[in-house]
Amino acid sequence: MPKAADLTGKRIILSRTDSIGDVVLTLPMAGILKKRHPGCEILFLGKNYTREVVSLSENIDGMVDWDLISDMDTESAVKTIAGLNADYIVHVFPDSAIAKLAKKAGIAHRIGATGRGYHFLYCNMLVPLSRKRSDLHEAQLNTILLKPFGIRHIPEITEYPALYGLTKVPPPDDNLSRLIDPRRFNLILHPGSGGSAREWGSANFRKLAELLSQNKFNIFITGLPSEKLLLEREGFFHHLPATDLTGKMGLSELTGFINRCDGLVAASTGPLHLAAALGRHAIGIYPPIRPMHAGRWAPVGKNAISFSLNKKCNACRNTTDCECMRNVKPEEIASYLEKIAS
Repeated sequence: MPKAADLTGKRIILSRTDSIGDVVLTLPMAGILKKRHPGCEILFLGKNYTREVVSLSENIDGMVDWDLISDMDTESAVKTIAGLNADYIVHVFPDSAIAKLAKKAGIAHRIGATGRGYHFLYCNMLVPLSRKRSDLHEAQLNTILLKPFGIRHIPEITEYPALYGLTKVPPPDDNLSRLIDPRRFNLILHPGSGGSAREWGSANFRKLAELLSQNKFNIFITGLPSEKLLLEREGFFHHLPATDLTGKMGLSELTGFINRCDGLVAASTGPLHLAAALGRHAIGIYPPIRPMHAGRWAPVGKNAISFSLNKKCNACRNTTDCECMRNVKPEEIASYLEKIAS
C-alpha cells in the first residue's frame, strides 16, 4: 500500500454515476483524499446532469462525462478511459460496464466493494463492504472504500460538513436575488423527488406553507417542469402563500438560489442534500424503512435535521404510496421552523 507521499501527482477517478443526492454524499471522499494526500489529482466520473454540482467542489479537479462514454463503442470507450491516464479508480457506485472498461483500459489500481461479484473479475483492490445491512450513513460507507489509500478512520457524521468543498457556488441572477427578503426567513419547499424518494405529498407541503407566518417566512416552491404540471392539476398553487419557481431554474441556478436562502424542506432529494452541504437549514422527511431511512440517507450538514415516524414499518416497502411518510405531521415541521426563524 502506498505511503502518503506516493500519491503526489497521482490521478484518482471517483466513479459515481447515479443521482444528485448520491453525488453530493460522495464529494466528502474527495475532501478526505485531498486532506490526506494534497498532491493527488481527483477526477469525477458521473452523469452529465450532475456536472454542475461536481464542478462546485474545490476538491474535484475534473469531470468525466459517463453519458458520453457510454454511447461509444467498446474500443472508443476503452481508449477514452485509458487517455485519462488515471492511476486509480474507485467504484463508489458499482457498475459492471465501468468496472470492465477500467480493467481493459489498463488502470493499474481498481478499487471495488466485495458485495458485487463482478468486482472479483475486474478489480484488483477489494474492500469488504456490505451497504444493505450496515448501520452507517451513506457518506460513511463511501469512506470505507478509501482504505486502499491508507485511510482507515471513518469520520463521525458531524465531521462531514467540512469535507464537501463547495466553495465555487455562483450567486443567483438579479431576478432571483431580488426575491430574497432579508427581513424574513427565506424558505424553499421542494414537493417532488423526481422518483428518487418516498413522497411526503403535495397536501402536506401546502398545509406547511399555510401554517407558517407570512410575516416571518418568505416561501418559494421549486421543482421540475413535469412536477409543476402535476401540482397545477392538483390545484396546489391556488391561493398558496408562496412564490412558484417550479421549472424556472437549472441545477446551477437552483444551487445558487438555495445558497442564498435560509432553509429547504424536502424528502430525500438532491436539493435537500445540496442545502445541507451548503450549510442551509435542511429539513428532510423520511420513511422508517431500511435502507431508505434517515439513518442511511439523512442530509448531512451543520444545520440539517430529519423527521420520520418513530416506528418500525415494512407495510409500505412495496408501494410508492407511503403512509409512514404522509403521517409525518406538517404541524411538527412548522413548529421546528418557527423556532429556528425566531
